[in-house]
Amino acid sequence: MTAIGTILGSAVGDALGAPFEFGPEGAFTARFPAPGYGGEMCGGGGWDPGEATDDTQMAVLVGESLLEHGGLELPDIFRRFQQWAASEPKDMGLQTEAVLTSGDPWDLAAAIHYQESQRAAGNGSLMRAATSAVCFAPHGRDATVAAARRIAALTHGDRAAWEGTALFHELVRVALQGGDPLTAIPEALDAVHPDHRARYTTVLAPDWHPDQATEFNGAVWPCLGSAAWALRTTDSYEDAVRAAIDLGGDTDTVAAVTGGLAGAVYGASAIPGRWTELLHVPLPGSGGRVLRTAELTDLARRLANQPQDTMP
Repeated sequence: MTAIGTILGSAVGDALGAPFEFGPEGAFTARFPAPGYGGEMCGGGGWDPGEATDDTQMAVLVGESLLEHGGLELPDIFRRFQQWAASEPKDMGLQTEAVLTSGDPWDLAAAIHYQESQRAAGNGSLMRAATSAVCFAPHGRDATVAAARRIAALTHGDRAAWEGTALFHELVRVALQGGDPLTAIPEALDAVHPDHRARYTTVLAPDWHPDQATEFNGAVWPCLGSAAWALRTTDSYEDAVRAAIDLGGDTDTVAAVTGGLAGAVYGASAIPGRWTELLHVPLPGSGGRVLRTAELTDLARRLANQPQDTMP
């Protein structure tokens, strides 16, 4: 099931990439020279083998809110984020932390932070989008794009982050319907706000390479562009995630986004069992809960079949 592949694929990419974060290009292949080598869920850098980071933790919080409320309840998602942030997770983006701990209301906190800092185009809303993408995919492009923007805006005041998250939602939607997300990119770009369309057109172009990025891949544009590049230049889930991690930099998030797209294309069966076997997602602020592959699979199934009464 490709919905399961989307959520598991994102979580696996996150956990695989975490130990290599901020490392050099090619570090993953240098350690694990060939697909199927084994031992890739190696841990390190403060992460246990198979441990997912804030990327997947926040995605789970979004997904569980959508299920509990039968739709998009933005104040509840923000409250869950705040509770999680207050529990001192191992890893949290600086901008996300600033918004969630500001004490400002849920509907103003991100905007106030952006007004003051003028910096909010990180990939922190894109990284957590797998669960919401699965949930809204059955309801068409307008619904999924709108939901992506509204969830992204909880922590990111820069519209660039909203549009990147919306594009990810739309590409996953196409894949879950059996289409090719890469060939759907031009049509998906039509849904992007005109002020941001040109920049996303550049990084999603067939001839774009991550070496051409003008920002660190912790920014939303090269993060999404790198994920599309990894999917375009490989022919399996495993190879796509390997390529993403080998880019270096923000490896957990680039691999999470890549893994979500590749999982939507290739399905859960394409994700190596040696990776899903070790996968686990601690949830700070949730009473010590830890989700493993079985729980993430159940979450994906429920989200894919969720009747969405409250549409954005």
